[in-house]
Amino acid sequence: MQENRVSRWYFGGVSSSAAACLTHPLDLIKVHLQTQQEVRLRMIGMTVNVVRREGYLALYSGLTASICRQMTYSLLRFAIYETVRDRIIRKNKGPMPFYQKVLLGAFGGFAGGFVGTPADLVNVRMQNDVKLAVELRRNYAHVLDGLLRVWREEGVKKLFSGATMASTRGALVSVGQLSCYDQSKQLVLATGYFTDSILTHFLASVFAGGCATILCQPLDVVKTRLMNSKLEYRNVFHCLTETAKLGPKAFYKGLVPAGIRLIPHTVLTFIFLEQLKQHFGKVVAT
Repeated sequence: MQENRVSRWYFGGVSSSAAACLTHPLDLIKVHLQTQQEVRLRMIGMTVNVVRREGYLALYSGLTASICRQMTYSLLRFAIYETVRDRIIRKNKGPMPFYQKVLLGAFGGFAGGFVGTPADLVNVRMQNDVKLAVELRRNYAHVLDGLLRVWREEGVKKLFSGATMASTRGALVSVGQLSCYDQSKQLVLATGYFTDSILTHFLASVFAGGCATILCQPLDVVKTRLMNSKLEYRNVFHCLTETAKLGPKAFYKGLVPAGIRLIPHTVLTFIFLEQLKQHFGKVVAT
């Protein structure tokens, strides 16, 4: 009987949080690009503008909210996906079909997206604060301060503003990341030229990150606009129509920084996850 190590339920949240700490500046610049009403600055220009006005530490505005988001959104979607997948693999004594991976990834991502919406909302607001005039800033001290102030000043309902978009985006990202990573890793190993090593994890996660970026970018733009709005959008449909007026490219505003942020985040997340699994994973008999 062979022993194998599988991921513990919280490993996804831990690895995603570690990756978020390294990629947070890219996420902040992506939010700034997406909330421009007109395309005035590109990625490098926006980065220089933020550093020039607020200093280098401004690139880490909202880091606490970003970590809180990963420990809700990513923790839940990874926990659902990996726990169910590992049980099915042990039961069937073989890999899951790709369509089952897609359905499981979508379900986990949808649930995680909903639970992570409050932290995501505060994250977007804290990141966007640095580009607003001083009198318009919300000035949340940290994620808990942001959550409590939104609750008190705007109501519980506002905490879940954009939850539909966040949940749908979470489903698409999880299909791109979790399902495509699993499938591409399986295909890479099946060639016989690679072992279950960091190189394999890197190749599979680069492909997964690219898939996730393309799938979720239009929804990511709309979600960011909704969460950052000050009542200028009545609902999701109104936000969609107003964004559409700016042209089809508006839905892919910030695509390059989104890819530059999401692909490294995906790579780091899975490399950290695989290392956690190999060294601290739960031992099961196969």
